[in-house]
Amino acid sequence: MKIAIVTETFLPSTDGIVTRLKKAIEYFLREGHEVLVIAPDLGVTEYKGAKVIGVKPITFPFYRYRKWGFPSRKVYHELKKFEPDVVHAVNPVLLATSAVTAAQKLDVPLVSSYHTHLPKYLDFYKIYKPAKPLLWWYIRKQHKNADINLVTSETIKEELNVEGIERLSVIPRGVDVENRHPKFKDAAMRERLTNGEPGNKLLVFIGRLAVEKEIHKLLPMLEKRSDISLAIIGDGPARNDLEKVFEGTRTVFTGFLHGEELSKAYASSDAFIFPSISETLGLVILEGMASGLPIIAAKSGPTMEQVSHEVNGMLYENEDLDSLLNAVEVIDEKDKFNNIKEEARKEALKFSWDNASKRLLDYYKDARDHHSVGRS
Repeated sequence: MKIAIVTETFLPSTDGIVTRLKKAIEYFLREGHEVLVIAPDLGVTEYKGAKVIGVKPITFPFYRYRKWGFPSRKVYHELKKFEPDVVHAVNPVLLATSAVTAAQKLDVPLVSSYHTHLPKYLDFYKIYKPAKPLLWWYIRKQHKNADINLVTSETIKEELNVEGIERLSVIPRGVDVENRHPKFKDAAMRERLTNGEPGNKLLVFIGRLAVEKEIHKLLPMLEKRSDISLAIIGDGPARNDLEKVFEGTRTVFTGFLHGEELSKAYASSDAFIFPSISETLGLVILEGMASGLPIIAAKSGPTMEQVSHEVNGMLYENEDLDSLLNAVEVIDEKDKFNNIKEEARKEALKFSWDNASKRLLDYYKDARDHHSVGRS
């Protein structure tokens, strides 16, 4: 197949969408398919043999953390030249909406996928909250003509179904169980992440630093537990504010880590902390599990699809300090803690990126077949 992927985010950016796309592209190429990627122009022109075409990006004054690609006629012209068998619009909000329009004009099968729960994010930015009905209208518009609409969890599938979005399917999650592995445990990394107090219990958060991640809600836990250190790995628009919030606590901010350094950061911690309730999935949860970490997570639909309470992690009620403190106590109970670590790793072993990518390819073929039937 000739597969065109038009995405709002790609390399060198680091997030769950980019991780998923990288693994899928690698799989497609190994299977002999041709892949074209259209993304905001951040200097990348090729990935593992797939051509990457950039669209000139802009930076918003209020969100300088990343660059965005706007809708562009270039997408139509590049897709017309490529003559794809299927177009995948990844998170069509800005640039990828051009793929939705182009696929219709070119009469090409279209798969759209929903990765970022923007309506939920508006709850964290009160000034924009009244715009939620308009945002849902916009989302429905971008997904209404797709042959298949993909989501990352059953919970989000139910939410989008209620909002009138049709032809919904769940794309499986995946994890690299070789590069996320307990074997990467490293004393020097633990020393770094605990700021020289390796005897402390170490919790790690890894992800984009933004208000909707609710990282600030971990502060009362640190004030109650003097034996806990927190490592916050990643970057984003809320970093400066978070550094002020956690000033004077046992918290280390590292910025982004990559490759073996990131593997060591996971494996050298005691547990992975996940306070967000706005995620559509949270691939980092599975990466934590693969690294042999118990997951301590705020309850939400997508989180509860991955974390089984007291089996491979601990769930707590959002905005309930006592519930969070009770969940954190698992790191004090040696036998239970070790059992949960083992179960976390076992759970991760069920989810290979090859299986997830194969399923995505099957969805592309389903979209092609559905599109052919629709035309006949």
